Amino acid sequence: MKNNWFITGRVISGAQKASYFTNIPWVQEQCLEKLGFRPYPGTLNIEVCEGSSRALLELRKRKGIVLNSPDEETCSASALPARVELLECAIIIPPESVNIHGRNILEILAPVKLKDALGVRDGDILTVLVDLAN
Repeated sequence: MKNNWFITGRVISGAQKASYFTNIPWVQEQCLEKLGFRPYPGTLNIEVCEGSSRALLELRKRKGIVLNSPDEETCSASALPARVELLECAIIIPPESVNIHGRNILEILAPVKLKDALGVRDGDILTVLVDLAN
């Protein structure tokens, strides 16, 4: 349990730009190879609650599983395996230079549309279990 962190936040709408990144063929392939799933086009965003903000800052320092871009048109990113309820997912950590969200926003990749699978909507509270053992 020492290698698992819990982060709690409020579901929010994103910038509607993650579907572009998650649909790139190399992202799809590397997620399948390294995370065990092809991501649904888009991410679930949560605004991290104050009580979890320190943990989020620490997570951003982790190298995680690197998703390497094969070209200069798109950026590489890192991911940390996670789980929301019983659903396997991953926290995506873009480079600081291209992060379009505030530092308190967590983006979650999953093989399904998490809002639908979890039955949540903007404003609902979720807790994400992040696996730091990888």
